[in-house]
Amino acid sequence: MTFASTPAASGVSTSSPIASVSGLTVRYGTRAILQDLSLDIPEGCVGLLGPNGAGKSTLIKTMLGFLTPASGVGSVLGMNMVLEPLRIRQRVGLMPEVDCHIPGMNAVTFVAYAGELAGMPPAQALRRAHEVLEYCSLGEARYRQVETYSTGMKQRIKLAQALVHGPKLLFLDEPTNGLDPQGRDEMLDLIRDISHGKGLSVIVSSHLLPDIERTCDAVVVMKGGQVMTQGSIAELRGTGQVQYEVDLRAYSEPFVENLKRRDVTLAHSQGSRCRFTFPAGSEKGVGQVLFAAARESGAQVRGFRPAQRSLEEIFMEAVTV
Repeated sequence: MTFASTPAASGVSTSSPIASVSGLTVRYGTRAILQDLSLDIPEGCVGLLGPNGAGKSTLIKTMLGFLTPASGVGSVLGMNMVLEPLRIRQRVGLMPEVDCHIPGMNAVTFVAYAGELAGMPPAQALRRAHEVLEYCSLGEARYRQVETYSTGMKQRIKLAQALVHGPKLLFLDEPTNGLDPQGRDEMLDLIRDISHGKGLSVIVSSHLLPDIERTCDAVVVMKGGQVMTQGSIAELRGTGQVQYEVDLRAYSEPFVENLKRRDVTLAHSQGSRCRFTFPAGSEKGVGQVLFAAARESGAQVRGFRPAQRSLEEIFMEAVTV
């Protein structure tokens, strides 16, 4: 099956952003849901993270032209999101969080209809519908009515209708919602293949950090209608203070307290394994500090290594500011 392609078949592109907004404010009545929000979304697979009420869905609806901002500007695929919403919607695919099937329609008719709504000729839309249903592992169920589908199948047909017209950009809103472990793995594999194998740009809105970590190259973290942090996951993991994992013979509170007096704080512990945060720029002296603290406290250090910040730590630091 052919896909519309972008230059970023994998990784984060350094070219112009696939979507961007500047000074964006969106209100529901008198309440500001997005407040003076600015961000650039690169090509590749980007995760849109945030707690409930952060404004993720509102941002997607605004970029697709379903909501009109009170102020600010933005573009998607180089098109003005306020002045050219129909052109944008013809060139992007949306997998909504809620079910969107039409009762009484079988899968191939429904997906072909979605293609026609995006401007495809009927014969081309039907041919393409068969292709994307096969790609989404729904080929054998293509003539069944969609309302008879399981939750996992309904999620996959939402992905199929988002792909049918060959978009350059996909918006996926909670794509693993309601899926069992096997269905979740299958969906994440599809997303990974679409973005890294087929070269489409994908924006994944989710509150499930493991899903984002598995599929995305970059993240945007939102809270209260504002962007708290954004960037490639690799870069965000490399920012901030220096962290090391330390293996002890046994957990030692005197060891932890001794390090605390040296401006080294305990970030996490599990059994005899601890993660400590050191002041920035202290990498060369980590071993000396650890063994001095061990000697003075009577603890036994069996090993230590640089620790990589998890996406959960990046997220929590961003939303607890």
